Amino acid sequence: MKTQVCIIGGGPSGLMLSQLLHLKGIETVVLERQSREYVLSRIRAGVLEHGFAELMREAQCGERMDKEGEIHDGFLIAHDGKLDRVDLHKYSGGSSVVVYGQTELTRDLYEARDRMKGIVIHNAEDVQPHDLKSDKPYVTYRNGDEIVRIDCDFVIGADGFHGVSRKSIPKNVLKEYEKVYPFGWLGVLSRTKPVSPELIYAKHERGFALCSLRSQVLSRYYIQVPLTDTVEDWSDEAFWNELKRRLPKEVADKLITGDSIEKSIAPLRSFVAEPMRYGNLFLAGDAAHIVPPTGARGLNSAASDIYYLYRAMVAHYKQGDSSGLDNYSAKALARVWKAQRFSWWMTTMLHTFPASIEYDQKLQEIDLAYLFSSEAAQRSLAENYVGLPF
Repeated sequence: MKTQVCIIGGGPSGLMLSQLLHLKGIETVVLERQSREYVLSRIRAGVLEHGFAELMREAQCGERMDKEGEIHDGFLIAHDGKLDRVDLHKYSGGSSVVVYGQTELTRDLYEARDRMKGIVIHNAEDVQPHDLKSDKPYVTYRNGDEIVRIDCDFVIGADGFHGVSRKSIPKNVLKEYEKVYPFGWLGVLSRTKPVSPELIYAKHERGFALCSLRSQVLSRYYIQVPLTDTVEDWSDEAFWNELKRRLPKEVADKLITGDSIEKSIAPLRSFVAEPMRYGNLFLAGDAAHIVPPTGARGLNSAASDIYYLYRAMVAHYKQGDSSGLDNYSAKALARVWKAQRFSWWMTTMLHTFPASIEYDQKLQEIDLAYLFSSEAAQRSLAENYVGLPF
């Protein structure tokens, strides 16, 4: 098999790039280790920044998002028993975010690739890139007993943190930065009406909580838990009771509870790998960087990678200009590190750290007090939350 761009990873990043390049007449093959059903069963983020929504529309995949997604012009922070609102629309110059589940977004991208007869190969086992420093790289994968080879011009590693792509870069070339947080998020998805039309981030002495949503009949809630906890430690009743304790009474009294339809614990970590290019391999999304979910930067950071790669590939193939590819790593990392800073700041400000001293706790209080006493501080938060320019 031969193609121009071989994309490892059939999640939203890989599918988005494949779709965008296809619309410009650039051939792609997407390899995904899991089945489509498995990919679509993963519960992930649901807050899309302004730039991501525009990219979905450019990919001709935004129709359902625009119809069913919810425009949010702000969000709430609960602290000290009260609620303060961050007006995103006011402080970001008129921008907003779209609440639309990643599962639905991925389904839209799959359907678009199907309509255009895009090549997405599922259950591709033992995927391995080769000859990445040459001008003729190739990727192999196993289909049953058969080893299939795909010759290409470029390899895109969009296969997540545990994928093979980043591991294909020699250790003496790759530099990794990591911060592991001493807690995780226990998340519950329930078929209940959301407690608030906008997201509520809650800082509480018992730990952080988040009230989110996927639609007006599907709610997503989180509480901070120790890394030693397991899903089995938390019955639905125990989860709802603890969530209520961490919310202001006016919110807790309105909370509608119900059976969980999905429950999981996600550890929090910050991670960046540099460089994001090695020869003709380009990393994108979780393969190169991870952020805590606080502030919703994960999927959105991946979208900026795809934006830069897409534009660079089009310039290379249509204008013979490879400068975008040459500058990809530096350009992508500049935005990635800003997203890292923002998610680290949000996480540090809103969570309870088990080893923190009174000085640290006082700084958290002052950080929140300053935020809501300063329009400049709220403007900075809003600018980062809706998404920095690509």
